[in-house]
Amino acid sequence: MRQYTPDLTPPWKRNKTVPEIPAEFDLVVEEVATGFCGAVVRVEKTAQGPTVTLEDRFGKHRAFPMEPRGFLLEGKVVTLVRPSAGGPARPTRTASGSVAVPGARARVARAGRIYVEGKHDAQLIERVWGDDLRIEGVAVEFLEGVDDLPAIVAEFDPGPDARLGVLVDHLVPGTKEYRIARSVTSEHALVVGHPYIDIWEAVKPSSLGIEAWPRIPHGQDWKTGVCRALGWRVANTGEAWQHILSRVHSYKDLEPELLGRVEELIDFVTTPEA
Repeated sequence: MRQYTPDLTPPWKRNKTVPEIPAEFDLVVEEVATGFCGAVVRVEKTAQGPTVTLEDRFGKHRAFPMEPRGFLLEGKVVTLVRPSAGGPARPTRTASGSVAVPGARARVARAGRIYVEGKHDAQLIERVWGDDLRIEGVAVEFLEGVDDLPAIVAEFDPGPDARLGVLVDHLVPGTKEYRIARSVTSEHALVVGHPYIDIWEAVKPSSLGIEAWPRIPHGQDWKTGVCRALGWRVANTGEAWQHILSRVHSYKDLEPELLGRVEELIDFVTTPEA
């Protein structure tokens, strides 16, 4: 357990107070000093003060002191406090891990948008972040590839009140996608991506009951090769995708390289400019 270090910052230099959030069961937070991210599984009272135990996506547990400004919740600094005795033991959460808002109505759609490369990408984002996007009023639209991305962004004409976020597949240095993404220069557009050849790979193999995604030789159609290697019907990649999608129940079924990028886009589109 980390030793508590007092905050020696002069009072006039300290940041403003941050929200105090009850450490309810299953709340997903990140400890600021270590970056350890997980869901709350236990809150305990110790001689050194209250501690919270987090469980990460691999099932590993770590206990942390509940220090002021000690955690991040959806990217924002918070102070965790002990939940009230009469509070809910298991708060209802959305598939993305956000606290659900019972009875919340969908917000009128913003002018801003999130573009993704294809229908499968859009369906996966809807499955995990759909509730959050409806509350925020963010629409997701899909492109057919990114070859014409600079022209598409120019036609959208993003601005301070209409930001555009774009999620790109296989965004790694040296690729065609990387060069195209770098050619988008609007300050009101954000292009991010994940390293996977296709959005299929962003689903954890363990969620599908396989050890790993097959490696397909360069030059072969990737989806067809995957279906062949896994013994799925090669002629129907759409059926294979429906099988994959049916195994996604929450953010826990997705790789962090995708989770972080989608959250980044949602924040970019919904956060007002200063």
